[in-house]
This record gives sequence, structure tokens and C-alpha cells, in this order.
Amino acid sequence: MSGHSTFPAARPRRTGLALRVAAGVATVALPVALVNPAAQARPTAAGAVVASDAARGATQQMPKEPVMTGWGGAVSSVDRDASQVGIDVLRDGGTAADAAVATAAALGVTEPYSAGIGGGGFLVYYDAKTKKVSTIDGRETAPKTFTDKTFTNPDGTPMSFGTVVSSGLSIGVPGTPALWANAVRQHGKMSFKQVLAPAEKLARTGFVVDQTFADQTTANAERFSMFPATARVFLRNGDAPAVGSVFRNPDLSRAYQVLANQGVTSVYDGRLGNAIVAEARKPHTAPGVTVMGGQVTRADLRKYTAPNRAPIASSYKGLDVYGMPVPSSGGIAIAEILNLMKAYENKTGVATSKLSEVDYLHRFSEASATAFADRNRYVGDVEGVPVKALTNPKFAKQRACGFSPTSTQARPIAFGSPDGTYGGCDATGVGQREPYEGKSTTHLTTADKWGNVASYTLTIEQTGGSGITVPGYGFLLNNELTDFNFTPLTPGVPDPNLPGSGKRPRSSMSPTIILKNGKPYLAVGSPGGSTIITSVSQTILGYVDRDLALVDAIAAPRLSSRNGSSESAEPEILGTAVGAGLTALGHQLASAGTPNEIGAVTAIRSYGKVLLAAAETTRRGGGSAMVVRPFR
Repeated sequence: MSGHSTFPAARPRRTGLALRVAAGVATVALPVALVNPAAQARPTAAGAVVASDAARGATQQMPKEPVMTGWGGAVSSVDRDASQVGIDVLRDGGTAADAAVATAAALGVTEPYSAGIGGGGFLVYYDAKTKKVSTIDGRETAPKTFTDKTFTNPDGTPMSFGTVVSSGLSIGVPGTPALWANAVRQHGKMSFKQVLAPAEKLARTGFVVDQTFADQTTANAERFSMFPATARVFLRNGDAPAVGSVFRNPDLSRAYQVLANQGVTSVYDGRLGNAIVAEARKPHTAPGVTVMGGQVTRADLRKYTAPNRAPIASSYKGLDVYGMPVPSSGGIAIAEILNLMKAYENKTGVATSKLSEVDYLHRFSEASATAFADRNRYVGDVEGVPVKALTNPKFAKQRACGFSPTSTQARPIAFGSPDGTYGGCDATGVGQREPYEGKSTTHLTTADKWGNVASYTLTIEQTGGSGITVPGYGFLLNNELTDFNFTPLTPGVPDPNLPGSGKRPRSSMSPTIILKNGKPYLAVGSPGGSTIITSVSQTILGYVDRDLALVDAIAAPRLSSRNGSSESAEPEILGTAVGAGLTALGHQLASAGTPNEIGAVTAIRSYGKVLLAAAETTRRGGGSAMVVRPFR
């Protein structure tokens, strides 16, 4: 059909796109807003413009929609302005890598409490020429001086998290700028300066504040007021900016100008790096406020690299699943969850697609808790992580011995023994408490007209990071080092995620690319700390097994079981018949917290040259899915 793949014909329950075929070309019936994208342009304050469009002279302003289908490339992120930046880069001839970096830089403007120059992240990339999936590790690193006792008091007890998080001691060497540069150099067609230009203009001319930005600022206002540079940039007379007002960050514009003109050397051995080190080591604070200084040095910055690493590769029902390796735990844990779901099918003789919602979520909870038991014990930035064993279906079959379709396993589930022997049931480990991990971060997915695909998760860890802004440059520094376990989870049991010299803290970020018959099928990822792993897994299962349209798989109510005493559930599960059914099976359900939601997934489904971009319908105010040439 003129080189375009058709949509699957036998998926009647995948509602949300009405397929029709006319003149041999696949088309879809779309809402009027997609026929006329200007019909639902983002609202602006009186006399203001949406800078991402006007400042760049965008040729076509796209609406904020959770799903869009078409040709020529696609972008899906949590923010309309950022997605528009990525689409414009694709229109100008950029690759998926160029668009990913440009979108990420724009998110550093519009989602500064989740991402930016001062943070880190992971990129998974499919190269259409080589037909290979690769990754770039932009995770932050600990200073050379760190030891496994850095976060302990003199008596050996762990320091208070609240004391460490908003201090220089929580700040790791940023990896985001190095990842951006490597991605553009390895996979891009544009210059580093070109891909940063839209974000620089967006920071300078401003964007319209939405409810999420206002709420996140309000929640952090007290903490931000501790640091004068942060209060000056993000608070307006001590308060959050009003919804509908235009927020400008000229300091961040200056930072992007320096980064674009001087390259990443400015961060790792230059002007920006000097400012980062000075502020991390001795943060400027408001009168009467004292916080600990950090240990990052200029030598630590000069030593930093964002290396390529071989992806975690696993298979699920004829699909090849590629995820991020150590220091991320995402690729390993998702592989184990999917393997366990298949093992439960084999054990019970009942397919995941045939289960009631209660029985499906029961299985998913058991698989997630089991995978987290193994992840917490074995995965970290250390030598000897048993990756092949943890991702082996035979190990999942062994771990499935404890599964019952009629009751939960006692929490915490004991970790297994991934030693390469797979006979009988494995119950030799002990149950460990659930470690803390912040739930901020952001994710984006991109695809271009050549068939390249990017799945990119980036973060500054806590919402608002350390709360410390680099004076004069308008970006927050991460608190990523609090992702280390301060003390061992279990006395006498080796802990792979203790701090150490130059180590990268374990992460749950799970950018994922799935291939079918060697070609891109699905790119997906989410923010949300440790709930990232469950959000991404649940979206994959919803789409592959539960016969949901992609946007519906993303919107489906989420459950996140991470082997703690309770498991997080969204309101659509709590207090419903589904929640009651899970409780009857022994699940201890708890609120997902404030806001009462889990994750914020973005994804792209590839049908050859036709692309379907999808994002959240309501979480974080709804995401923004765009394509270069929407179906008409």
C-alpha cells in the first residue's frame, strides 16, 4: 500500500481511531481539532503568545492532544510546547535523536522541576541504517570522595533524608549535557547549537503556566525560599506564578547560550561547570538557613563520560524488548516481570488476555513484587550483576513457584538465587524492606521519517531536585545521590546500591523500545521513580495482552507493587469492585499519594511509515502527542 503498513485488522476493541482505506492509502477519521490544529491551540495570557511557536516562527501550531496519527515523524511528551519543539526539528530535517534532545531541552524550560542541565538520564535508540538498538548512559555520578559511609551519622545510623535532599551533599555530577552531545554526534543530522536554539528562545520569551507547573511550584515554595537564586527564578513575590501567566527564565536562556556556543566543555571544564561546583559545594542560602555543602569537584566533572552501553534484550510473545542496563534497573526488572507473566500463564493454563481485571492485576502485582525483590538485592552499579540469569525465562519459571491465582504471597517476597541453576522452587533468600526513591522525572519518545526511534527518560530526581539553583543560570541541580541506599537494606546481606567513589546510583528509569520482526513496533517510557517500572510494564501488557488501544493502555488505572508492605493504587482501583477483589485476595492497597496518580507515560507505535503517538489523557494535566503530517 504505497509503502505504508496497514493497521491490524482484527483488533475490534482497540477503539480511539477509526480506520478507513481510500485510494490505497491508510487514513483515519480524526476530530476536527486535528483537521484544523489551530482550533485547539494552547490558550495564552492576554497580550501574550506561546513562545515555542511565535519565537520560532513555527509553520504549523499543533493542538494538545493525547493521540495523533500520521507520517513524517512523531513526538510524544508531557508538554505541548516541548512536543512542538520536537516536531519543528523533525520538519526541519532532524532525526529522532535531534528531536529528542531539542524536546528534552525544552522540557528543561517548561518542566524544570523534573529535568534540565543539572540532571541526568538514559536514552535507548533504534538506528534504522544499522537496524540495531543502542543506549547512552547519562546517569549522574558520585564524587570521588564518596564512600559507603557518606550518608551515615557517626553512630552508623542513616542521615535524615530531609536533611540530605535539600543540600549540596545530594548533588551528583550532571550527565544530561554529555548525553545530549553524544546523541546528536552519534545519531543526529543537526548541530548541537541548532537543537538547543528552540529551548533557548522558549526560556527567553516564555511559556504559559499550566496547573501542574503552578501546583509543583506551590508544593516546593517553602523549600525554594531557602535558596535565594531559586526563589528569584521560580517564585514571584514568594508565590507560585499564576496559571495562565507567562513564565520567562532569562537566566536559563543564558545557560543555553553558553552551552550552545561553547559546547559541553562549558559544563565539564568551563564556565558552567565552575558555577555548578561552586554552588554545590557551598550553596547560597537565605538568612538563618544552613545546609550541608557537597563534595563535587572540577576534577569530578572533567572525569565524567556518558558511555554507550549494550541494551538489556529479552523476548515476550514474539516481540524483542530492549531496555536500559545497569545502572538502571528498569530493563532487567521489566524483562523479569514479562517473563513472570508468561510463566504464570504456563503454570495456570490461562492466558493474560482471558483474565478478569482483578485476576490480571493480581498476577501483575505478584510479578512486580517478585521482580523488585530480585532487583533490590542484586542490581546496582557494581561488578557481577547476574543480568543473564535475572532475565532468563527459566529463572522466572523458578520464581513462579510461589505464585497462587487465589492469594497473595506474603510481603516482602524473598529474593531468589539467580545462579544459573533452575531446578525446583527457589526460597533461599530473605524479604527486604522497600528502599526510598523519588517519583519525579519526565519521559519523551520520538521517531523520524527514516525509521529511527528514541525513547528517553531524564530527571533531576525529586520534584525540584535539590532545590538549589545555579546563580545566574536558572537551572536546578539534582539530588540524585539520594537514590543510593544510605545504609544496607538488610544487615549482613550485600547491598549493591550503597554510595561509593564515582558510582552511579541505581535508577528505575525504563526507556524501552520493542521490535517486531526486527522493525520498530513500540517505544514507551514514563516518569515516577520506582513506579516507572510498573507503569511501563503495565502499559506494555495492556497493549500487547489486554487488547487496549495504545492511548487506553496508557490511561488505564495503575497499580504499583514494589514489594513493600502495601502497594500503590489509583482512585479508579481503590474503593471500586476491582479494589475489593484485590483486597479479598490479600492485597494491601494504599493511595498513590499527592497527586493521586502513578506515572505519565508517552509512547509511539510504528506501522512502517505510519506513526501513532500517544500520551496521557489526564495525568499531569494530559500529555501531548504530535506527528509531522497528521491524517486528514
